[in-house]
Amino acid sequence: MTLKTASVLAFERKLDPSDALFSAGDWNARDNEDQWTPVSIREKSVRGTISNRLKAKDQDPAKLDAAIENPNLQTVDVATLPSDSDTLQVTFTLRVLVGTGTPSACNNADYMQKLLHTVGGYIDKNGFAELARRYAYNLANGRFLWRNRIGAEQVDVRIAHLVDGSAKTQWSFDALSLALRNFGAPADVAAPLGELAELIADGLAGRQHVLLGVTAYVRVGSGQEVFPSQELILDRGRGDKSKTLYAVGGIAGVHSQKIGNAIRTIDDWYEGADALGPIAVEPYGSVTNQGRAYRQPKQKLDFYNLLDNWIIKDKEPPLDQQHFVIATLIRGGVFGDAG
Repeated sequence: MTLKTASVLAFERKLDPSDALFSAGDWNARDNEDQWTPVSIREKSVRGTISNRLKAKDQDPAKLDAAIENPNLQTVDVATLPSDSDTLQVTFTLRVLVGTGTPSACNNADYMQKLLHTVGGYIDKNGFAELARRYAYNLANGRFLWRNRIGAEQVDVRIAHLVDGSAKTQWSFDALSLALRNFGAPADVAAPLGELAELIADGLAGRQHVLLGVTAYVRVGSGQEVFPSQELILDRGRGDKSKTLYAVGGIAGVHSQKIGNAIRTIDDWYEGADALGPIAVEPYGSVTNQGRAYRQPKQKLDFYNLLDNWIIKDKEPPLDQQHFVIATLIRGGVFGDAG
C-alpha cells in the first residue's frame, strides 16, 4: 500500500516563550531588582500634516492647499522611559519541551510510524546541537528586542536556568558584540554560549527539564521612547486611536508570538540567504514585512516538498534542509493534507 500524508497532522511548538514585559531603571542598578518600575502606556494626540502619495487628480495646487488646511489629527499610544531612567529592562521566560516530531494529532498510523522513525534517525545522527546553537545565539544577541535594540548604547542579556524557582546557572552576554547576520560567536563567548546551547538541546531531547528566565537591559537614554508590540485592530471605528500598543495588566510588553519569531530566526539555508541573512523558520519562508516567500514550492525547498520527499518518497534532503524541516516541526503548526 502506498504511504500517503495524513489528512490530520498537527504539532505543538517546542519552544514556548511568555510575553515579554518592560520595566525602567538605571543602567548601574542592573543587580538591584527593587529599583525597576513597570513601563506604562499613555495616549497622546498629535497634529500631523498631509504627507501621503497623492492621486493624479489631487495634485492640483488648489486642491493640495485645501487638503493641507485640514490637519491630520490622530491619537496614538506611546511608551517612554521616565526622565530619570536611562535603561529598558525586558523580561520573559522560555520553556523548552520534549517531543519534536511527535504529532499532537495524526489520523494515519502508518504515516505517523514512518515520521517518528525518520525524525528519530535525524536525532540519532545529528542530535539538536546545530538548532540549539542557533536558538541560544538568538537569545544572547538580543534579537527578541526588535526595534529596541537599534541604536542602543549597551545591551546586557542575562539568561538563567530556573530550577524550583531560582537560578541554577546564569549566563551574561554583551548582545551588541554578537552579529544579527550570522551565527559566528566571538571566542570570548563561545564557552558560555556552548553551555546554553547544550542546555537547550538537552531540553529538546528530554534529558532534563528546561525553563529559562531571560532578562535584557537596554541602555537607550533617559526619557527615550521604547517599542512594545502594536495591536492589530480589526474592527476600527472612526474615533479609535491610530496606534494601540500591547500591555499586560497595564505594563507595556511584547507578544509571545513576536518573541518566538525572533528566537526561530535561524533559517539561512534558503536561496539568497547570503544577501538577506537568516529569516524566521516558516513553511514557505515567509517574510511578511517584505511581502515575499523565500521558499517557493516550485523550487522544491518549501517545508511540504521537503517533508514529503523525506517521508513519502524516501529521498533524504541535504543536511541543511533536514535542519530546516526539524526546526519547522519545533515551530509547530497544522500540516495535514486535507485535499
